[in-house]
Amino acid sequence: MSAALEKLMFTVAMVDQVSKPIAAVDKAIGGMKKNATEGFSAIQQGAVGLVASGLALQGILGPAIEMDRALGEVRSLGVADKELKTLTATALDFSIQYGKSASDFVRSSYDIQSAIAGLNNGELAKFTEASNLLAAATKADAATVTSYMGTMYGIFQSEAEAMGKAEWVQMLTGQTATAVQMFKTTGAEMSSAFTSLGANAQSAGISLTEQMAVLGKLQATMSGSEAGTKYKSFLAGVGNAQTALGLSFTDSEGRMLPMLQIMEQLQGKFGDTLDVAESDALKKAFGSEEAVSMIKLLMADTAGLAANIDQLGKVTGMDKAAQMAGAMVDPWEQFASSVDAVRVVFGQALLPVINPVMQDLAAGGAQLAEWMQMFPNITRWIGYVVVGVLTLSAAFAAMTIATGITKLAIGGMNAVFMIMTGAMKALQLVTLLWNGAIWLVNAALLANPITWVIVGIIALIAAVGALVYWWDDLKQAFLDSTWGQAIMGVIGNIINLFRGLGKIFDWVIEKINLIPGVEIGGADTTVTGTTQSADVPAGGVTQQLATAVGGNKAGSQYGDIHINSQESMGPAQLDEWLAVQGG
Repeated sequence: MSAALEKLMFTVAMVDQVSKPIAAVDKAIGGMKKNATEGFSAIQQGAVGLVASGLALQGILGPAIEMDRALGEVRSLGVADKELKTLTATALDFSIQYGKSASDFVRSSYDIQSAIAGLNNGELAKFTEASNLLAAATKADAATVTSYMGTMYGIFQSEAEAMGKAEWVQMLTGQTATAVQMFKTTGAEMSSAFTSLGANAQSAGISLTEQMAVLGKLQATMSGSEAGTKYKSFLAGVGNAQTALGLSFTDSEGRMLPMLQIMEQLQGKFGDTLDVAESDALKKAFGSEEAVSMIKLLMADTAGLAANIDQLGKVTGMDKAAQMAGAMVDPWEQFASSVDAVRVVFGQALLPVINPVMQDLAAGGAQLAEWMQMFPNITRWIGYVVVGVLTLSAAFAAMTIATGITKLAIGGMNAVFMIMTGAMKALQLVTLLWNGAIWLVNAALLANPITWVIVGIIALIAAVGALVYWWDDLKQAFLDSTWGQAIMGVIGNIINLFRGLGKIFDWVIEKINLIPGVEIGGADTTVTGTTQSADVPAGGVTQQLATAVGGNKAGSQYGDIHINSQESMGPAQLDEWLAVQGG
């Protein structure tokens, strides 16, 4: 097995050894987390069940509870239960018809009952219905209109009592709604106008219809409060004005004439329009610029004022207000109010049974509070227990968080080990593939003849190199051994043979020197003719081998051979010369 593969297998074994204890720790932590989670889950489910039950009960009884609270507020004013039942029924009918809150309807009756004393026989329900209907018809809030109703009743109480409170309030509601539509104003502005005017017009004997027509006419160019202020200024100066102007604005009984008659007298004196001098005269007579501004506005359209007074005088009920409110009903709000009405009725049947239980629980809580004050030590130990339970819960919650974090850490370590194991297996596979590839390459090379040729050449080169490098040691080893000396003896005989051939070669050279033009010297050999020279080692290959083997101890040294010729050597002569040199 290769070293890389051994390292790989060692690492895999190490990962396996580490994974086992980590898995055990993971299992233990998982068990702790499971127990804590199950405990908290049970607590949570129980708490959620209790809360859900309480919320469900409260959701069912919610509208009834709100209605009961509102009725309790009105009951605190001394309203009889009979009136409260009538009020409740009216509130439910109104909420279903116009999509409003029944409990808010009942609460609005509190202000009416506070402002108007002596309401009985269903009059409180009638006043409350009229107020809420007018609020819906004139886009005002119930509180504003309720205050308006109280103010108007305080001003026209005598008329209301003479007519009947229920009939009067219905007329007031209808006329106010008609005025709002006629003069393009709102219920809040009409309330501001009558609040600013107060009882001054009523004290002068002016009817509700006329007051409303005058204030509505003025609101075409000014706010409600400003219209009430101007009307009030006019009434304050009308007594002095009639004297200053020489006119009579009261009847035989001293009551102020209707506004139209006063305007007719002024038109008769000043005409339909007023110049600067006439305006100054009127200002001096009435004592204020506000009164003059009102007169100018009303004098410009007395016919319109007469028509408005006539139209308002024909309104005796709440039909106009109901028509206007019905046109603005939202079906979704109407449906929601009808559902709440059902829940109110359902809850009112259950509350007589539930309320005593809640009262007992409240009494028990009061008793417990008293005992806790009487026995402070027991209270303190109860507090310790509660704190201990909360602390234990917090500890378990912290343990759950810690186990969760540990779980994540172990999961991360397992992921790392998985990645490492996968990488090692991949490396192992790569190693096996690499070894297989090398084996295939080796097989291919061994099957190729060229490979063996290359191997032989490489081996020959290596052998020659080794022979050259280790020649002295090899030779000494031969001379120190019997078989080596035998081999060297054979080599010596061969050398002696070549030496004998050398003597023969010397004799041949001597004879060649006898040839004219040839001279073989001891230093070099030169062949002259057409100037062609060749350097050949003295003694040839035989002398080199003898010198190499014998250390040139017994060898002969030949110098250069010079051959001088008058003629160029031909091919035959050259071959002859080379043969001699090689011999």
